[in-house]
Amino acid sequence: MTTQAEDARFDLVKWLFVVVLVAVGVVANYQFAAESLLYRVLGLLLLGGVALYVALQTAKGRAFSVLLKEAKVEIRKVVWPTRQELTQTTLIVVVFVLIVALVLWGLDSLVSWIVAGVIG
Repeated sequence: MTTQAEDARFDLVKWLFVVVLVAVGVVANYQFAAESLLYRVLGLLLLGGVALYVALQTAKGRAFSVLLKEAKVEIRKVVWPTRQELTQTTLIVVVFVLIVALVLWGLDSLVSWIVAGVIG
């Protein structure tokens, strides 16, 4: 058996473990409803952290982690608009939307007037 096939089979076990951890968290939160919310949230955060750690150990989890790292690098390359550019662009969009709304209102009124004239 190849290493990739063994990894894929072991990944299935890891994903099943993640599902079991999530299910345990849901059931435990329901069962311990009378306990303090703080303790339940801490327990859920702990279970969620363990589930996330196990999920990141799978092939898809590692690929997702790489994707997040690459996205972070790409975000650093983005040239964000200045406050003035943002304000000007927003005003242009608002004015354009108002103009289109007035044109559509006018067309709707015209069509309503024509239909009312035809129907009587």
